[in-house]
Amino acid sequence: MEKLIKIKVNDISLEGILNIPKGARGIVLFAHGSGSSRLSPRNSFVAKFLQDGKLGTLLIDLLTSREDEVYENRFDINLLTERLTFIINWLHKQEETKNFAIGLFGSSTGAAAAIKAAAVLGSEIKGVVSRGGRPDLALDVIDKVVSPTLLIVGGNDFGVIGLNEDVYNQLRCEKKIEIIERATHLFEEPGTLEKVSEFATDWFKKYLV
Repeated sequence: MEKLIKIKVNDISLEGILNIPKGARGIVLFAHGSGSSRLSPRNSFVAKFLQDGKLGTLLIDLLTSREDEVYENRFDINLLTERLTFIINWLHKQEETKNFAIGLFGSSTGAAAAIKAAAVLGSEIKGVVSRGGRPDLALDVIDKVVSPTLLIVGGNDFGVIGLNEDVYNQLRCEKKIEIIERATHLFEEPGTLEKVSEFATDWFKKYLV
């Protein structure tokens, strides 16, 4: 079941795509990166893998189109985290998702928001996956994360690898880092996004189901 949704946050409305496959027992909320949206082809690709694995998905914009025009908003991790936690609370109130275990999938700056939300909500978040993320932007709360966390980085994403390794070393929860050979930041190389999807699906199925 796929449907378009709108979640009202104060005086703005956030648009998303909710997909709940038959038999789903968990749901993964996507936190998109800088300049991306619910229509991101890469995150949609990963979401399809998760749906095939009997996991629900919610791809939603954390900023309105007008807010996204302000470049600084894309790196306002606290704002993105507030929006993310609001949406998580919304999921808890919906009849179709209220009993689901919740996981977070973040890419780029969205990974920092996902980690901050996990730090705030504790064991309420059952798993976190970062794809080509900037979890270093959430270092101030990294020691509070208890959710099992998987960091996925491209082997040719120079600079970002080191940032993720630093975060990995500081995480105190169940954790893993996967470095995908030949992949650059956007995982555009043949077969690399499939690898991301497989790692993420296995992680979420282990901890959400």
